[in-house]
Amino acid sequence: MPIRTALIGYGVAGRVFHAPFVAAYDTYQLDVVVTADPERAATARQRYPGARIVSTVDDVWRYADELDLVVVATPPASHVALARQALAHRLHVVVDKPFAPSAAEARALIEAAERAGRVLTVFQNRRFDGDFRTVRRLIGEGALGDVYTFESRFEWWKPQGAGRWKATTRIADGGGILYDLGTHLIDQALVLFGEVTDVWADPVRRAEDAATDADDDTFVALRHAGGTRSRLVMSSRSALPGPRFHVLGSRAAFTTWGLDPQEAALAAGASPTDPDFGVEPADHRGVLGAGTDVHDVTGERGDYGAFYRGLADAVLDGAPVPVDPRDAVAVLDIIERIHRTA
Repeated sequence: MPIRTALIGYGVAGRVFHAPFVAAYDTYQLDVVVTADPERAATARQRYPGARIVSTVDDVWRYADELDLVVVATPPASHVALARQALAHRLHVVVDKPFAPSAAEARALIEAAERAGRVLTVFQNRRFDGDFRTVRRLIGEGALGDVYTFESRFEWWKPQGAGRWKATTRIADGGGILYDLGTHLIDQALVLFGEVTDVWADPVRRAEDAATDADDDTFVALRHAGGTRSRLVMSSRSALPGPRFHVLGSRAAFTTWGLDPQEAALAAGASPTDPDFGVEPADHRGVLGAGTDVHDVTGERGDYGAFYRGLADAVLDGAPVPVDPRDAVAVLDIIERIHRTA
């Protein structure tokens, strides 16, 4: 029997990152989509004619006995309340990043899931970017030697400012680029290099309007217990982007440019089951080497679907969740430390 699923939210997160995977795999069934936006509702009805398209979250709880899983893909201020309601109805839960506006709320949510005996996980899809998987492989193979410095960037050019809810969400509610893109970058650094002993950061707001206090151009430096330094850049004010990854080791360095192609493909209507989904474009290949001894590296295939395949194993067979929510708490601890001391 497939995992009967309700998707709360049909903005970019719901439409691009969640619905296509729930619809693509036989282990899932997309039963309910929640959106109050008439245009988005019409799109959802056209794409998923077998799903109920409803306008309020209360409609989900009315169908709770016919569901197994809730995916929370709403603005971050609502994540905790919605996840708690789902757990109260004995449903498994996926929460999009950021997991919660605070580490304390995230820890309490984990405890609630344990008491309910339900699966709770966080959608950290960037663990499954092809370029990140390539970096992880090269480090694991020892191709770089001891990694001294890990540079990672997510940069956009959006001088007009953020759209919709992001333009008005305050830091206390999970707003700003550190909560948005920083959750990915910090999570990737922790996956690769583990515990952080020192943090320095420079969160900046360049937008001139006063609708929110949220940062939009931020640099974070982490020193890991093993000695590696992570330098993380997240910005919506970059007229030209730097390299996506620039990793320096005792034996060699690895540099790659451009973004993983999965998000753009999904936004354009691709299916995760398409034969070339996640394949790295030729012009995105990274280079590995030292000095003049440099060669191209064919990147790993991106695979966001690994998250939902792993989740199915967790729900149906009791396997570990694809992303431990405690990992997300560690990220939130760092973000809160940055905002306290900025």
